Amino acid sequence: LIFLIVLVAAIVGFVFRHEIKTSFQSNLSLALRDYNVTAGRHSEAVDTIQRTLHCCGVQNYSDWERTEYFSQRGIPRSCCKNQNDCSEEDLKDPNKAKLKVFVDGCFFLVTSTMESKMSVVAGISFGIACFQLIGIILSCCLSRYITNNQYEMV
Repeated sequence: LIFLIVLVAAIVGFVFRHEIKTSFQSNLSLALRDYNVTAGRHSEAVDTIQRTLHCCGVQNYSDWERTEYFSQRGIPRSCCKNQNDCSEEDLKDPNKAKLKVFVDGCFFLVTSTMESKMSVVAGISFGIACFQLIGIILSCCLSRYITNNQYEMV
């Protein structure tokens, strides 16, 4: 049963990888639109992605210009290349911000990172499935051996 679950999960992940990308892109766009409105975990996730991957926005930093947050405070500080050299005035002006923030979008970086790690995940899943398959074969052999040697039972 666990073997089948691992196998089905790997196949579903491979088949629906494009839907996963589309869903991620739309959710990231929604998180940018609602950024800091509710000050929830979505805003924290966007900040973490931008800081960790050195990116800004979905496609590029200019995605922030279409958000409500930009009209109030500019581009978020999590996009800054150098936190000490990023003022709020610079982040409100797209021309100045271009020099101070990461210009690459997060969608491409996240999906390329995910795809590069996918081979490792697939290899580990395949290894686990092989061990499970060997276990299934050995347990069938043991069961057959036990039923063939019933005369030894006390």
